[in-house]
Amino acid sequence: MNYETGIEAERAAGNPLLEGGEEDRRSRRNLILLALGVLLVIIAIAYYVNRSGTATPADDKKDQAPVVTVVTPGRTTIEGQITATGTLAARREMPVGVPGEGGQIVAVLVEPGQWVRAGQVLAVIDRSVQSQQQSSQVAQIQVAKANARLAQANLDRALKLVSKGFVSKADIDRLTANRDGAVAQVRVAEAQLGVLNAQVRRLNVVAPAAGLVLERRVEPGQIVSAGSGVLFRLAKGGEMELKALLGETDLAALSQGVSASVTPVGAAKSFSGQVWQIAPVIDPATKQGTARIALAYAPELRPGGFASVTIKSGTMVASVLPESAILSDAQGSYVFVVGKDNKAERRPIKQGQITAQGIVITEGLNGSERVVVRAGGFLQPGETIKPVAPRN
Repeated sequence: MNYETGIEAERAAGNPLLEGGEEDRRSRRNLILLALGVLLVIIAIAYYVNRSGTATPADDKKDQAPVVTVVTPGRTTIEGQITATGTLAARREMPVGVPGEGGQIVAVLVEPGQWVRAGQVLAVIDRSVQSQQQSSQVAQIQVAKANARLAQANLDRALKLVSKGFVSKADIDRLTANRDGAVAQVRVAEAQLGVLNAQVRRLNVVAPAAGLVLERRVEPGQIVSAGSGVLFRLAKGGEMELKALLGETDLAALSQGVSASVTPVGAAKSFSGQVWQIAPVIDPATKQGTARIALAYAPELRPGGFASVTIKSGTMVASVLPESAILSDAQGSYVFVVGKDNKAERRPIKQGQITAQGIVITEGLNGSERVVVRAGGFLQPGETIKPVAPRN
């Protein structure tokens, strides 16, 4: 039996001394591996420190500069537009009230939304008393005419007797005066009948012109008078308008006759119109004025409703930027542009209208600048940046 065979035999028999030697060898091997790992880590740290020490501050700062997307907007010809909101109304609203002394309403002949012609009866007031007065006055005229005929007959007979000396000149003058007075009484009675007829006609509430009935404020049985106020509201010719509120600058850019597009709230359809009147005064409190846009009748245009309007105001040449490029704070709107040595520079701007391409910049840019379009909200003036072109 050799040495190795003896060792194997003792190991198989469970010799504790041999088992302990094997564990020591494993521990030494693990310690050697751990030491090698620590050494490699120390070498790596030393290499990194050495490399960092050789880098220049400029390179380090350049590596840490944020990457931002920039664009050169240029200059574009843009069709000028002014957007605003306002209230729909009748272009020429006609309030209709009681033209006479009034009375009890016996019939209302129209409803809101109906078209009426000039002179059409809208409501009828009870005229029973006036009818009796008319009949009485007709009788008074007949009496006056009878008296006038009698006075004329007396005068005619007296004239025949003058030549025979039976009637004096004074009697002729008296009879002539009686005849003239009777004729005058006929005229007075006829005039009084005309007054009564006019009063009866005024018991009809009529439309002053052709148009659309917008509102009805009276019902049968209601007692009305000259102090009752408005009974009906009409839109003359059915014409409508939008009263748009605009600032001083926008009003100055408008002129009568320019076209506009009006969209009522809740409607998918827009309606064409024209500016027909521009306010001659500005509200001193709001610094706004009213532009009135004439519109043809359409069922969707309901007076009192709210609508938006886009008014054409000529053309202009300006830069256009996406909304993401424009920032704002207490000092106003601004953008960041790439300055010397890739430094971020704050540039105040003035915004114009919103188009399909973006927001028009009316002041602050000449179009040749490189403008930060993304991540501008995280920059500070003077900060070094890495500008890149946008991805297509």
